[in-house]
Amino acid sequence: MGQMQSDAEKEVALKNIQLLYRKFTSECPSGNLHLHEFKKIFGINRNSTEEESAYTENVFRSFDTNKDGQMDFMEYVAAVHLVLRGKLEDKLRWSFKVYDRDGNGCLDKEEVTLILAIIHKIRTKNDPSISGNVEDICDRIFELVDKNNDCQISLEEFVEGAKKDPWVMDQLKLDIGPCEWFIENQKEPS
Repeated sequence: MGQMQSDAEKEVALKNIQLLYRKFTSECPSGNLHLHEFKKIFGINRNSTEEESAYTENVFRSFDTNKDGQMDFMEYVAAVHLVLRGKLEDKLRWSFKVYDRDGNGCLDKEEVTLILAIIHKIRTKNDPSISGNVEDICDRIFELVDKNNDCQISLEEFVEGAKKDPWVMDQLKLDIGPCEWFIENQKEPS
């Protein structure tokens, strides 16, 4: 019985991938998703703030796994899957990649402060009652997460710290809110 369920899940997944591919090729006829198209998916336009644009660029960079400045269909499928159905640990690993701007596998205070500042500005724009000093938040995160006190956060420290402490999780999580177009890619045409 377990095998039949697995086969059914594979069939559903294949059908979804076929739908995604048709929509991807209609939206991205070149076969690649470029940054400006990605920004459109996330609702970034002329009215968006500099922070929202920078945040979206960091997200795009994290999904562009081969670093060619565009997302091919496989990178796109991986991104859609992670955003909509990914497990917590996978989302945390991905979040770490967004924070790790220089790609060295460790986060320093500058990298964490930069992303926290972007997230903070986006959150306060959406909810002006949110308060807090980004540098203080960063310092507290390092106190709680940097277990070996080397002034860097490793991937393991990042994942462990976020899982262990709800406040840290709330501060580190990346609230990527894809606009309706992105969600529509998961639905069958009527």
